[in-house]
Amino acid sequence: MSEWRNWSGLESATPVVVEEPRDTAEIVALVEKARANGTTVKMAGTGHSFTSIAAPEHTLLSPTALTGIVAVDRDTMTVTALAGTPLKVLNAGLERLGLSLHNMGDIAEQTLAGAISTGTHGTGGVAAGLAAQVAGLEMVTGTGEVLRATPTENPDVLDVARVGLGALGILTTVTFRVEPLFLLEAHEQPMGWDEALATFDEMVAGSHHVDMYWFPHTDRMLTKRNDRLDADPGEARPLPRWRSWLDDDFLSNTFFGALCRATNRVPAAIPRVNQVSSRVLSARTYSDVAHRVFTARRDVVFREMEYALPREAGLDALREVRRAVEASPWRISFPVEIRVAPAEDVPLSTAYGRDSLYLAFHTHRDADHTAYFAGVEAIMRDVDGRPHWGKVHTRTAADLAPAYPRFADFLALRDRLDPDRVFANGHLRKVLGD
Repeated sequence: MSEWRNWSGLESATPVVVEEPRDTAEIVALVEKARANGTTVKMAGTGHSFTSIAAPEHTLLSPTALTGIVAVDRDTMTVTALAGTPLKVLNAGLERLGLSLHNMGDIAEQTLAGAISTGTHGTGGVAAGLAAQVAGLEMVTGTGEVLRATPTENPDVLDVARVGLGALGILTTVTFRVEPLFLLEAHEQPMGWDEALATFDEMVAGSHHVDMYWFPHTDRMLTKRNDRLDADPGEARPLPRWRSWLDDDFLSNTFFGALCRATNRVPAAIPRVNQVSSRVLSARTYSDVAHRVFTARRDVVFREMEYALPREAGLDALREVRRAVEASPWRISFPVEIRVAPAEDVPLSTAYGRDSLYLAFHTHRDADHTAYFAGVEAIMRDVDGRPHWGKVHTRTAADLAPAYPRFADFLALRDRLDPDRVFANGHLRKVLGD
């Protein structure tokens, strides 16, 4: 059988069976077969989770035939799409319809099912997480039932299953709340560490979406502020093609990838390279339809750990991370990303019940991430951090349960929808228990 491997190359598995279901009925049949045989089934997306959350142990289902928008309701402003649809395909389809999601993360390769199931989020806005924008879903449960969940039909399932970790069922459709297509104006500006941290709260209060990147071994930041424009999408002023190619294709991907490969061989050079690289950044302003501003190409393969911290503790934790980096032998070529999110009501959202600040830590795929991630994870845990469900962490059910007030509600729904653990794998046993 062919090997399953995630995008970062960190996790792999060899399924016994690989299937490509064409519709819900075929998924039902495969789930019922697995249940009868005492085996397991996983629907894997594009592999953009850094953990083995989607790793198959027996039957691997590919969602490649389950893509596309299937319903548009302009009265309720909702759009329903098949759960195997990549986010970039949904975004393009919504643009053609004159519609948009409210917010999204900066990578658009994931399937809808994978993105909401692991708690993918953006920064700022009224709703940062994709799951908080979900108005309905359909899934095949572990007993083979096709279950629809909306605010009026099985609302208790919708409440919990918006971030379901792939443990409650196989999602077949997802319904999102959408809004008219809108423009974002992006302001990107280098800043010193002290200025960026001193003005961070002011930037967050004054812009719709704020993102910052700290370059380890330097006192330099790149700040990104995205603001909605009261203008027709046809009035967009995107970057000139040459500037977009230079900044986003060549420098951020081709050149950065080559630089990482070089410094992997000579880690001692990383601090000096980061100093030089962060000094050549320049300010830029442009506008475009929302998804083109929110998302970016990521050709350089990396590994990532991200934690959601209580908003009030986030910047102090970042300062502690800097102290740890400067006191350690670590040599970190990737910037640390800083984002914020409003509190959400999704039980396993990392922003559940509290305004949050996210700190994301990255290394190149060929660099050893273990010491760096272990060191910063200890800092994150000390301030009641919650790890992103799709990114590297070492947490287990025993210490995740106290971090989520409604963890027991999730486990109870799992017992109800998948009593025989048809959707289990090693990772879910670790983070949820048996």
